[in-house]
Order: sequence, then structure tokens, then C-alpha cells
Amino acid sequence: MEHSATTSTQSNPYQHPIRSGFNASSTAADVIEGTDLTGKTIIVTGGYAGIGLETVKTFAAAGAWVIVPARDLAKAARNVSGIANTTVEPLDLMDPASIDSFTRKFLQTGRSLDILVNNAGIMWVPLQRDARGYESQLSTNHLGHFQLTARLWPALKQAGDARVVSVSSFGHHIAPFDFEDPNFEHREYETLAGYGQSKTANNLFAVELDRRGKAFGVRAFSLHPGSVNGTDLGRVAPVALFQQMGTHDTDGNIYPEVAKNLKTVPQGAATTVWCAISPQLNGLGGLYCENAEVAEVDNGNIAHRYDQPWTLRGVKPYSIDPDNAARLWTLSEQMTGITFEAN
Repeated sequence: MEHSATTSTQSNPYQHPIRSGFNASSTAADVIEGTDLTGKTIIVTGGYAGIGLETVKTFAAAGAWVIVPARDLAKAARNVSGIANTTVEPLDLMDPASIDSFTRKFLQTGRSLDILVNNAGIMWVPLQRDARGYESQLSTNHLGHFQLTARLWPALKQAGDARVVSVSSFGHHIAPFDFEDPNFEHREYETLAGYGQSKTANNLFAVELDRRGKAFGVRAFSLHPGSVNGTDLGRVAPVALFQQMGTHDTDGNIYPEVAKNLKTVPQGAATTVWCAISPQLNGLGGLYCENAEVAEVDNGNIAHRYDQPWTLRGVKPYSIDPDNAARLWTLSEQMTGITFEAN
């Protein structure tokens, strides 16, 4: 698949660690300490489970008004119950009409949008397609968020100093974006490749959105939250996939030595929160981050082992390449039928 994703030498010169002072053990509470978000409006997709829910709790505790778009309204209402300053609204990222309905309602409030966290995602699912025939991981993880961001653009621009944060994954290392066959119409479906491609798309979207948005004060970031214990992201994945990666034994149980090196949910939410609010990132954008820090570019110099989660770091050049990013933007406009001019 490498043939379909070129890499130029024009990548972001700021894509390197900046000595943030944080690390893999930092929590969301650590990175937001001392930050007052009173008066800020934030949307967090998938903000009712796992690291998304922790992200919502963290923002709300700092005084922000947080909107949680949800496909499962009952679960969302139950999970955010008792969290001040939060509102649940219906949204299905695989349904374009649902996205338009959600964004229309928000824009009618006249509010500016200070932070958009594109956190919702699915992973390692069997082959499923949306009503347009698009592969479900690409549809949910990228195309739905592309449409959501495009529709919310007036509110982001209105903020004058907004950030769009895309929760990506180390999984982008699994596969570049296949521009020739993004929906697995002419190749055998591999769920890991579908997931990897969608996460590469998250990174590329941040690169091009930042390039277009910075003139309007809108900066974009993507991130790897780390390998996190206690989320329901891999809930439908067959155990064989985890065994293949060396993280689970023959009975389907995670090895204790792997489990003890996984992040907690508060640690998993740290990088999202850092990307959204840190003054250390003022004037920067289009960057891929991890461990509440800007990630190092992986040019084959980093050894990775899935059974050693702390080694899963670095960003692949193809996933932050500006040529690929511009190409994906055009393709995303074609696939969604939306012209996202960002002007």
C-alpha cells in the first residue's frame, strides 16, 4: 500500500518534542491545572465513554460548557449525569443528515466554538458500510468528523482562537491512506488496515485543516492517547487480533506485564486536554502529539512492540505529509459532497 501515499520533504519543522514537562504518567488533571475555561464552549464527540468521558469531566470541572454529541443517547445521559455544564445531543457520525441536524442546531445558538474534540471512533470491526457504501471505520473516524468540522467552521472561526483536536492513534503506523481504494472495493478487507488508514486520515486532516485555518485563528492537532486500560474501543475485536499482537494469552486474557504498563483513563485523556488548552502550543499547529508532548518523527529509528506499550510512539512521515493532506482534503470533499473552503 505504500505506493499510494507519497511523502514529501516539506513536513512541519515543528514536529519534534518541545520539553513540555509532561510525560506518559501525566493525567488530564495535571495538564489542566490552573486553567480556567469559564465562558468557553467545547464539543467532544464520543464524550460519554472512556477517555472521551474523562475529557468532558476535565473540561467541565474547569468551567467550560461542554456539549456531548452521542449516538447512544441513553448511555450518554447515564454516563454524563451529574457532570455540571454538560449537554447531550443526538449525533450519528455515519449519517450525514444527523451531522447536519446537530450542527444546524448548534449554529442557531449563535455561540462561538472554542474547542472541537473529534474523539469518537470505532476500531477493528468486521466489514460494514454506511448508506453511501463507505467503509465504516473511515466513515466514522474521518469522514463524519470532516463533515462535522466543516459545518461548525463558522463557529470555530467566530471564536478567533479555536482549536480542533483529532484523537488519532499509534494505529496510523499500521497503514498509510490508500487513495486508490479507500473503501476496500478492490482489495480484501483487513480490519486493522481499515483502522490504520482512518487514523492516518485523522493526522492528515489536522495538517491541512491547520494550514487552512491558522489565518482565522483556528489551529489543529492530532494525537495518540497511549495504550489505555478500561476503554471500550476494542470491544468487538476478536481475541485473535490481540493474541496476534502479543498482548493476550491463549485464553484471551491480557498478560499482567502488559496490563501494568497500560495507561489509566485519566492518563489517556491527558494529551487530548493538553492539545486543546496548553499555552505551550500557542502559535503552533498541524502537529501530532503523544504523552502531552509533541511526538518525534519515526523514520524507522524507533523500535516498537505491542507487548511493550511504552514503545508505541512516534509519527510516520506519510501521515503528516502536506501533499497527502491536501489530497485527502480534496477526496474528503468529493466523498462527502461538501466543499470545505475554510475562509
